[in-house]
Amino acid sequence: MDTYRYLLDLAIILISTKLLGLLTRRVQMPQVVGALLAGLILGPAGFGILAETSFIHEVAEIGVIVLMFTAGMETDIKELKASGKASFIIALCGVIVPLIGGYGVAWFFNRPSMAGSNLSSPVVLQNVFIGVVLTATSVSITVETLKELGALKSRSGNAILGAAIIDDVLGIIALTIVTSLADDSVKIGMVLIKIVGFFVFSGVVGFVFYKMYKKWVDGAEKELHRHTIIAFVFCLLMAFIAEEVFGVADITGAYIAGLIISNVQRSTYLESKFDTLSYLLLSPVFFASIGLKVNLPQMSVSIIMFAVVLTVVAVLTKIVGCGLGAKICGYKNYQAKRIGVGMISRGEVALIVASKGSALGLMSSSILGPVIVVVVITTVITPILLKVVFAPGTGPSTQVEAAKKVTSYYENREDNR
Repeated sequence: MDTYRYLLDLAIILISTKLLGLLTRRVQMPQVVGALLAGLILGPAGFGILAETSFIHEVAEIGVIVLMFTAGMETDIKELKASGKASFIIALCGVIVPLIGGYGVAWFFNRPSMAGSNLSSPVVLQNVFIGVVLTATSVSITVETLKELGALKSRSGNAILGAAIIDDVLGIIALTIVTSLADDSVKIGMVLIKIVGFFVFSGVVGFVFYKMYKKWVDGAEKELHRHTIIAFVFCLLMAFIAEEVFGVADITGAYIAGLIISNVQRSTYLESKFDTLSYLLLSPVFFASIGLKVNLPQMSVSIIMFAVVLTVVAVLTKIVGCGLGAKICGYKNYQAKRIGVGMISRGEVALIVASKGSALGLMSSSILGPVIVVVVITTVITPILLKVVFAPGTGPSTQVEAAKKVTSYYENREDNR
């Protein structure tokens, strides 16, 4: 009987994410909020109707890969190049400030009398690791929201995307440094070599693939389905190589693949194909799966206080850190605010980092609850706050027009009903 349970799970996910998406849209919130809530309500944290299976996990992984691939195709390359230095500074500030904030909260709460920590690893290392968890950024939620708002190609949108990719690399380095102190098998030097190697590899392979692919596509009289298939194959290969060979997140490989494809003359045709694929199946499963991961353990009063403080610090440190970095780079106040808000979501990235620390004895089981609370709240409020900071009237006329594109976005989508 359970052999075909995945069909029922998919049906429930698709209908629930759509209905709640339409509901949140009616109250002037991005549809992605509804998809996230669907996973929370139907998952272990809610009614327990659905649970994350290996099938859902793998489909969700493909979903986020496709989402970041399309984001790469829709990125303004010139604007991304112009914001390269700024993206690094924004990402650096967006890692340092949350790291300090997380350490400070953990320093106050992480003691046997309050958090019940009984780990053998040094307390200082445990506290630093909490800071590392807060450095994580899950940009997939932001990408989907910016697409809905028609602001993905805005200056702020490009800065967020660039900073998120660099944030991922800096996060890997921070995680490696801390884990190497707890695990002698982890070598920081090798990790850095792999990261540099990945970007060198991407540059060489990307250039060769772009030349061959562009010549092939431009030589055809019309758009062909095989163009889409080869582009998807390239995306999947880049995601696989990034994760398995170089230890960089698969979504980074997918995003770079999208950037390479974006230079092709007929990339708009490709975007439309992947947009349909993502909307029809992959994105709903991915966003619902985030909610399905949440299973809140029982928490004492002190742990609940820790969760509340950690959540507030998680939100403020990204806004302040990334916003400060944006201001240093000459962005206007409204742009700095948008960039800071766009980097708030920790999503599944923080859960992955937390599980790594738990396995190495850097984080006690009692602290997992507060981390889950941070993930849930930052994931849900990010699209809501983005809607606010990108609302008409919060920037100059050019940005207002970009925000107004949400109307045409829905009109051109088949899901506008």
